[in-house]
Amino acid sequence: LSGLDPAQPYFQGTPPEVRLDKSDADFVDVIHTDSAPTIPNLGFGIRPAIGHIDFYPNGGEEMPGCEKNPLSQIVDLDGIWEGTRDFVACNHLRSYKYYSDSIIYPDGFLGYPCPAYNLFQSGDCFPCPEDGCPNMGHYADKFKDKIKGNFMKFYLNTGEARDFPLWRYKVTVTLSGKRKVRGYVNVALYGSGGNTKQYQITKGSLKPDNTYTAYIDAEVNVGEVTKVKFLWNNNWINPTLPKLGAATITVEVGQN
Repeated sequence: LSGLDPAQPYFQGTPPEVRLDKSDADFVDVIHTDSAPTIPNLGFGIRPAIGHIDFYPNGGEEMPGCEKNPLSQIVDLDGIWEGTRDFVACNHLRSYKYYSDSIIYPDGFLGYPCPAYNLFQSGDCFPCPEDGCPNMGHYADKFKDKIKGNFMKFYLNTGEARDFPLWRYKVTVTLSGKRKVRGYVNVALYGSGGNTKQYQITKGSLKPDNTYTAYIDAEVNVGEVTKVKFLWNNNWINPTLPKLGAATITVEVGQN
């Protein structure tokens, strides 16, 4: 039984008999997309974990792409009806859009077990544990036999618009060069499944022999990594023409 952002008003904090609960089926998975408090945020979705496994994409409160201005949202690519509904309840309705996308992407929407979203964002809950991570949505029941805790919370990030799934990677860059410069470092991943755009690993002071780490949510599952593109820029013309390279780049895949 899959709960797509189960309703908060009149249901949150009520006995299990009144609302969705994990006792309602052999396996209950829940997607929370609008769990901010009803007052003052007008959140429509329930916040507490209530299933066997509960997914909190983007933290479960504010979904990317829902902060667009009202006009651009109403005159949406999906049509005026879809855009008007999104304007009224965009976060709430993301749950079924994620679910429908999950049918097409069996390897997408990997949820990482984590106590809180800020810990997930900072990389504390990366990579997946030995038992693996469940896939939010249609294929969540593949995780049914791996449930250990009473309530299990899983976090992940999604895209702003269809297609919504993102794949998480840890990228670690050790710089090489003669002296410190200022600027930014970008990395793009190439693989058997496709290529990513450039992602910023760090910016500011760039010191040779220093190591910089970033967690990127890529719009494509690159599969087996075949190449990594490294780019740095110092943002301004420097007459001394400083040089900077990458001594090593390590790519860690969240799934395994």
